[in-house]
Amino acid sequence: MPRQLATVSFRKASRIPVGRDQLLNTLEFLLEPLALALSLWAVCLFAEGFLAPRYVLLSLLVFSLTFPGSTQLTQPPLSVVRHVIAGWFVISALLFVLGYASGYLRYFDLDLLTIWWWVAPAATLVAHFVLRRAAPSIIDLQGQYRRAVVAGVNAQGVELARRMESDPYSRVRVVGFFDDRSVERISSEGEHTLLGRIEALPAYVRDNQIDQIYISLPMASQPRILSLLDGLRDTTASIYFVPDIFVTDLIQGRMDSVNGLPVVAVCETPFTGLSGIIKRVSDIVFALLILILISPLLLIIAIGVKLSSPGPVIFRQRRYGLDGLEIIVYKFRSMSVAEDGPNVPQARRNDARITPFGRFLRSTSLDELPQFINVLQGRMSIVGPRPHAVAHNEMYRKLIKGYMLRHKVRPGITGWAQVNGARGETETVDKMKARIDFDLEYLRNWSLRLDTYIIARTVWLMFTDRNVY
Repeated sequence: MPRQLATVSFRKASRIPVGRDQLLNTLEFLLEPLALALSLWAVCLFAEGFLAPRYVLLSLLVFSLTFPGSTQLTQPPLSVVRHVIAGWFVISALLFVLGYASGYLRYFDLDLLTIWWWVAPAATLVAHFVLRRAAPSIIDLQGQYRRAVVAGVNAQGVELARRMESDPYSRVRVVGFFDDRSVERISSEGEHTLLGRIEALPAYVRDNQIDQIYISLPMASQPRILSLLDGLRDTTASIYFVPDIFVTDLIQGRMDSVNGLPVVAVCETPFTGLSGIIKRVSDIVFALLILILISPLLLIIAIGVKLSSPGPVIFRQRRYGLDGLEIIVYKFRSMSVAEDGPNVPQARRNDARITPFGRFLRSTSLDELPQFINVLQGRMSIVGPRPHAVAHNEMYRKLIKGYMLRHKVRPGITGWAQVNGARGETETVDKMKARIDFDLEYLRNWSLRLDTYIIARTVWLMFTDRNVY
């Protein structure tokens, strides 16, 4: 008779990294919200001499919008600066739109808000770097380090130990490994302290004050795992399971539940739930504003295309969109031909098909502007993996592993690959693979801050980058 499934109480994983100092992570989560709120208080006290209730309410709104902050201790300084500036741009733009739409903006001193607009990100950056300097002392104040062991000498177990040992803000020290194989058989995984066989782990934990246990055994070893868990019942150590599926390259890998039962997302779009709503609303708002602002420019370009060469103003081409479904993408025509068949040659430098006016449009990316209409239609997003011609998709999906994963999201007018230099002709598979690697990195790390940074970087590159033709 099949074993009955027990009722499982399941919650999503905490945002605090396991092994990191809890006090330090709590301070990080509070840092940005407090820096923004307190900087407003400081500016208000300096400008008006007292803290008006309306600014207290505004600071509470800012705190709620930015809490919890993100962990930036291990990020390079330049990355922290980009994160803070992009995040503040998003929050301040949202506050302005809400204030203008509700009419509450008139209750605030615009000069005071302007000063705060500059002070807030500066205060946040100072707070980040002060915390970075103070972090070692904060960790030392917490007392002795926590001791951990890993069950299983394999790729994921070794990588877990390496990351914990190399993290300067971790309060966990890996004492060693347990594995049923001999030292000679596991030598291929590198030099590691082997403390004994799996069956000896419970006794070792009890006798040596081990605080954390990481089980990194293959999922096929379920009987061994169950036996080990049974042996650990009378210890007080925290137990974590490191499933071997995480050796694979996950896209938005996370824990979730289906009707109360735990599941692990291995490949999923980042735009589920609230994130999907935020992404779509931001696309619509930005696309509408941009189309209104550039409408005179669209008219001028349309006239230029019509006068420069015979043919339609708008070029329509089939591309792959969300979930690999075909969509029609709009561009200003930049060539003397409109190719959309089973074999579409990529544009090359000095390509004879490109018109003189089209060359200017392509070098400045102005030919992409009609795609803001695609965004309003829901076919595209402002930021996302660039869509390729159907013919190119069919070719590269057979040559590059994970190529079609980029279609877990709507294609974008600009993307992480483009602002990192992966633009123009991809005449080799390696060049296309580099572009796909950037696309998949975007899927793993999406945030509204990242989108804002990509948009700002794209505007800059429109006037400085000449790696397109």
